[in-house]
Formats: sequence, structure tokens, C-alpha cells
Amino acid sequence: MTRGLTRFAGRIFSSCRIFVTGLFIIGVGSVPAVAQILPGGNSAVGLQPSLAVNNELGKDNQYPQQFSAPYGSTHFFGDWWGAQPWLQDHGIHILVDVHEELAGNFRGGWRQGVTDAGQVGVETDIDWGRLTNAKFMDGFWTHMMVVNGHGRNLSTQYIGDAIGGVQQIYGARGNVVAHLVYLWGEKTFLHNRIDISAGWIPVGSFFAASPLYCMFMNVAMCGNPAPNKYTEGNRDWPSGNLGFVARVNPTPDTYIMAGLFAVSPHSFNGGISGWAWAQDGLGKFSSPVEIAWMPHFGRDKLDGHYKAGFSYDNSRYPDLYADINGNSWQATGLPRRMHAGRASAWVQLDQMLIRNGAGPTNGLLALAGYMWTDGKTTAMAHHIWAGMVETGAPWGRPLDSMGVMYQWLDMSRAVLLQQESSLALGQPYLSNQWGPSWGLQTHENVYELFYNAHVAPGLTLQPDFQYINRPGGTTTFHDAAVMALQFNVVM
Repeated sequence: MTRGLTRFAGRIFSSCRIFVTGLFIIGVGSVPAVAQILPGGNSAVGLQPSLAVNNELGKDNQYPQQFSAPYGSTHFFGDWWGAQPWLQDHGIHILVDVHEELAGNFRGGWRQGVTDAGQVGVETDIDWGRLTNAKFMDGFWTHMMVVNGHGRNLSTQYIGDAIGGVQQIYGARGNVVAHLVYLWGEKTFLHNRIDISAGWIPVGSFFAASPLYCMFMNVAMCGNPAPNKYTEGNRDWPSGNLGFVARVNPTPDTYIMAGLFAVSPHSFNGGISGWAWAQDGLGKFSSPVEIAWMPHFGRDKLDGHYKAGFSYDNSRYPDLYADINGNSWQATGLPRRMHAGRASAWVQLDQMLIRNGAGPTNGLLALAGYMWTDGKTTAMAHHIWAGMVETGAPWGRPLDSMGVMYQWLDMSRAVLLQQESSLALGQPYLSNQWGPSWGLQTHENVYELFYNAHVAPGLTLQPDFQYINRPGGTTTFHDAAVMALQFNVVM
């Protein structure tokens, strides 16, 4: 057994060593410093909402992304033989993205194994003012994205962890050809100081969002931090809720944002495909609110983003543990205690410490945050994270990036009481919002280190290491160590 694990680990590390050597042979000195979606970061489909809310007002109080390609103009196939410039001149921005994540746990967990998970995503952003040349359409955009997902989940199938999935791509896409992630219209007013968006929207891609988070592979962080995105009223990418968002900029570097969303009581919002907006059971609402300050410090204009938010869902949810008398509903068989409403709150920040070039991500960045959700009805109550990201300019690779992140994921007291009750009654542990449990859940620690290498226009490769202490929040499997390789190409 030990010999087999040693051989497996050797293959993983040998592959990564060959890969890293190869990418530097290919990449150093051969890749021009052209504009990327996220300079110094991973260029992946689906970042448009978080990019929008993280940009301050520019010259003449205009949002820069409203008047240029939302994701830049760098593609693996160049300008599509002249088609891309023509489309963008007419207000049509199309992004096709192929994303794959190969991951294997060479130590610990339930058992050793390797899986691949990936997706093909297509996004279309249309500036209807430019497309139609109609004055009344100025400032009106539509945004649509569909994905096709595939693969297997390393965390649930090999590690024994449904909390901090090591692959950001896996899950919630459904076994369909084209899963709808979002489709909404956006209209700006008063020189873009007021922005209204309405339609099928991933709540977590607007609120508590940052384009920095998906530079990391672990899904507890990518896109939007847990636990909010696993609750019915605050779904994140690739799920959505029907509703609207209003954002107001009192000053160029501040905003106040509020939303109202229909709450879906189903496991898959919009059905398995994401297209079934008129699901039964709609009728309750979640109402997130967020305020932000986006300053620039010092001579180098070191960018920062400081946010705080609160969300309230007025649905009724059952207590994870208590019956109507406060005892275990599993033991007494009495109806479960119902709670009117579910609240959540968050604070988050990122701050550039050293600037290496133009743009909000070209430098040494520190980021941290905390999110809380009502633990009586949600299996995870607390999430704390802290990390650093640096672009490759100091070592002559300005389009590369590297980062390190620590996460503490704390399960709620109610879910632990429920699981203790299951254990005492000799019953299997119940699944919760995160999936199955392999033991009594308390907390999980995740450590991650990555290097993202830009090896060709529109193409990045990212070796990624993750160490998970207490996978699944239990002591059933002490730890797990994972090596992964992420491939992303913007076609």
C-alpha cells in the first residue's frame, strides 16, 4: 500500500515538474504583454458580474466596462480573422472558454484517486445602444451565459469532503447540453451613477463577490465564498435567482447596492437546466444589501476594495435539530421547529500593497473576509479566509500570478446536534446543503497554493496544491493532500 502511494505521488510530482519546466521553456520571452481579462490572473468565463461591481466610476463618471469589451480582446485564435473587432465595434462581445481541472489526492482522504472536471462556457454581452444606434438604448446591455459541464468530483468520490471541494468547476450544471447560468438586462442612468439589472441573476456573483476569488481552485472560495451561496435565496454561479439589483454610486469610489430575489425551494434553481424560471413554490424573497469603498492609496494609487453586506430571506425553514419542543426531532418523531426568516452577513477586503503595473490586479494583493449565516437552518455558520496574490512582474512574467490562501470553515451547532442524535439512534447521517457527511462535522481547514502561467494569448495553465485538514469537517479522515492542474483557454 505504502509503495503504491509512493509511486502515485511520484507520478503526480514528476508530471508537475515536467509541466512547469515546459511552460517556462514555451512561455518565457515568447508571450507578448497584451491585455488580459484579469491581468496577472486566470481568464475564465463568468467574471462579468463581479468585475462590474468591483470597478469604480472612471473618467466622466463612466463605468469603463460599459464602453469596451467586458473581457478585453485577447483570444487564443486572435481576432477570429477580423470577426471580433467587427462584432465589438457593433456592441457584440462573445467569449468562448474551455476550462479543465485535473486533480488527485496523493495522500489521505477516503482513498487515493484522480479525476477531471471541466466545462465549456459561452458568454454574450450586447451593448444595444451601440448595436442599434438608438439614443434611447444608450446604456442598455444584456448579458447571457450558458455552460456545458462534465467530469467527476474528487472531493466527494475520493477525499470524503462535501464542504471544501478542491475543483471549482464541478457541480450544479446538470446533465444537459446547455445549462443557463444567467440572463439579465442592465440599464444605466445619470452617467452610470445608477445601474439597474433585472432577470435571471446569480446572487453571489453580485454580492460578496470578487474576481480575485476564482484565481483559487477551491470551490468554497471561488466565485463567492460559502456559506451564503449554498442557501436557497442567495445562489451563486452556475445557479441563479429571478430578481433585480440596483446599484448607486454616491461618489466615484463608493457604491450602495441592494437586490430583491425570488427564493426557489428546489435543489436546482431553474430546474436541472436552469431554464425553468417559473418553478412552483416561488413566493418568498431574499433581500441582500451591500456597501463598498474602493479607494486608491498613495502615489502609486494602490487599489483597495472594502465591503460589508447583509441579506435576509423571509422564507420559513425547518430547524436542523430541534422539534417543536426543542428536542431532537429524529428521536421524538414530532414536527420540526420552523424558523421565520434566515439572515446572513459578510465583511471582505482586498488591498494592493505593492504595484507592479497598470490595472487593479497588477501587484501584491492581500485579501481577507468573514461570512456568517444563521446556523439553526444552515449547516455551515462561519467562514473566515485570508490570502495573498502576486503577479509575475517582479520575475519578468507580468501575465503570470501566484497566490496562497487559508480558509476556516465552521459548521453550525445545530447540525452537530443533529448528527450526534443520528449516532445515538444508530441512524445514518443526514445530508445537508453541502451534501453527505462522513462523521460528526465541526470545522475544516483548507490551505492552497497556486501558480498561474500565461503560456500563449488567451491560454493559462495553473499547477495547484491544496492541503485539507479535517476533510468534510470531521475526524473520520484526518487530512488530504491534493495536486491539481488547471487548464483554461479563451477561444
